[in-house]
Amino acid sequence: MLTIKQITENTDKVIQGLEKKHFGNARSAISQVLELNDKRRNAQNKLDKNLAEINSLSKNIGVLMKEGKKEEAEQAKIRVSEIKELSKALQTEMDEASAAMQNVLYTIPNVPYDEVPEGTGAEDNEVVKMGGMETKLPENALPHWELAKKYNIIDFDLGVKITGAGFPVYKGKGARLQRALINFFLDEARAAGYEEIMPPTVVNAASGYGTGQLPDKEGQMYHCNLDDLYLIPTAEVPVTNIYRDVILEEKQLPIKNCAYTECFRREAGSYGKDVRGLNRLHEFSKVELVRIDKPEHSRQSHKEMLDHVESLLIKLELPYRILRLCGGDMSFTAALCFDFEVYSEAQKRWLEVSSVSNFDTYQANRLKCRYRNADKKTELCHTLNGSALALPRIVAALLENNQTPEGIRIPKALIPYCGFDMMD
Repeated sequence: MLTIKQITENTDKVIQGLEKKHFGNARSAISQVLELNDKRRNAQNKLDKNLAEINSLSKNIGVLMKEGKKEEAEQAKIRVSEIKELSKALQTEMDEASAAMQNVLYTIPNVPYDEVPEGTGAEDNEVVKMGGMETKLPENALPHWELAKKYNIIDFDLGVKITGAGFPVYKGKGARLQRALINFFLDEARAAGYEEIMPPTVVNAASGYGTGQLPDKEGQMYHCNLDDLYLIPTAEVPVTNIYRDVILEEKQLPIKNCAYTECFRREAGSYGKDVRGLNRLHEFSKVELVRIDKPEHSRQSHKEMLDHVESLLIKLELPYRILRLCGGDMSFTAALCFDFEVYSEAQKRWLEVSSVSNFDTYQANRLKCRYRNADKKTELCHTLNGSALALPRIVAALLENNQTPEGIRIPKALIPYCGFDMMD
């Protein structure tokens, strides 16, 4: 959530940034926030004056009573009662203006950093780096959904029977590959200094609002209506909410957490070739990185996270590219985001496997996540997160890019985790 200070001190820059994100009613939304803020401040100023007058009158009442001026003292008491009644109305006015302003702020996305490119969609993202190994496949190479059937490692039809489309069943070496990837990613994160967290996969609405999934992506989240709880779309939500309403000490920063969870996304409106096989699921496994940091160090944290994700793809021997997302393709909450994609040789297309984002103070302001600096003043933290990594498309690329006439080769880094070097 944008801070009032950001909006009041840099109104034009905020509006320009929101327009870069193609937030249609940027100017009117910001004007509404400023109007409600003025209303809130005016009511607060009147309340402060009323309180000062009440304090002054209350002190004077005691003096008047001692001097025997009972009539004047009674008049002062009547005036105190009148002011208190007026203050009740002012308090209601201020509370209503604050609540209305908060609701508008919830609908306004984060402002992108200056280096975020202009653009409306994925075609306008900037490729900043390409790497990994070239892949040569045998003739008549198969996509992963055919390989899954051939080697009996993933059963999509059985998932449909048990639950529905988008909930595959992993079997045998397919299940072992999933577990191997999870453990590999967690071990790599721990080696990089991340503390592992095992959070709940169901959260309350306050947690959804804290990280910005609500109200923006309410339709994409599975909602348990009876208990008003939500299945998490990513471990970012519960892990970042650990620091909701917390004041940290500067020496604790940066905080580095990692977590493996199942993730749940409705993916409403998804259809066509992009959702075949593992390309887009409703339930999937993911290891997430979360950082809480000081503003002046968050850029360095972001770079370290990008380097970490890149190192995983190198060890998995996958061809990859890194993209800086344009304003129109960024998430609601991000100020700067880089996507990692791996190349699927059999499908002849790039598959997104990670987004690594810096949210600046946007999430921290919603969360009231602050730290106490060297001067003992509290400031908003910066929050960051990134997938390291999401499994489905990694598995798709591993299966497709490593297929041979003898079977599917397992990358060296995974063999100790899998316990086998070939799927056959």
